[in-house]
Order: sequence, then C-alpha cells, then structure tokens
Amino acid sequence: MKISEFRRAVDDEFGPVQGRVLVNELVVDELDGRTATAALAQGVSTSDVWIALCRANDVPRERWHGRGRPAASRG
Repeated sequence: MKISEFRRAVDDEFGPVQGRVLVNELVVDELDGRTATAALAQGVSTSDVWIALCRANDVPRERWHGRGRPAASRG
C-alpha cells in the first residue's frame, strides 16, 4: 500500500478531518503505543498501520482493504 493509498483509505473510512485526528493523535496499542504518524515515520509499513487503525476503531473486516474498494483476491 502506497502512502497515497493509505491517506485515501483513511479519508474514505473516517473522513478527512477525523482521519487526520486519528492518524496524528490516536495512540494505538498494536503499533507499540505509537500514533499512526509516528509508526509510519519509524518505518512500519502503511499496510500494517492501516490494519492497526482499522482494528483500533472497530472497522468491519470487509472494509480493511479500503471503503468502497473490492477485496483483494487471494490466489
């Protein structure tokens, strides 16, 4: 997942304002007590950060690939 895809997924799921708050201020246990911004800056993959945000905010699993996007095929 590219950073632009991560940002779009955050905006689509949470809205641009709430998404920025979550990414910059929400401390996520799954990210070792870091915010998404800190985790990304320290080299955690965007995909791992996105999934951690989804879990921390009770996003339904079917939207972990991004709201309105088809799930990736597993082949």
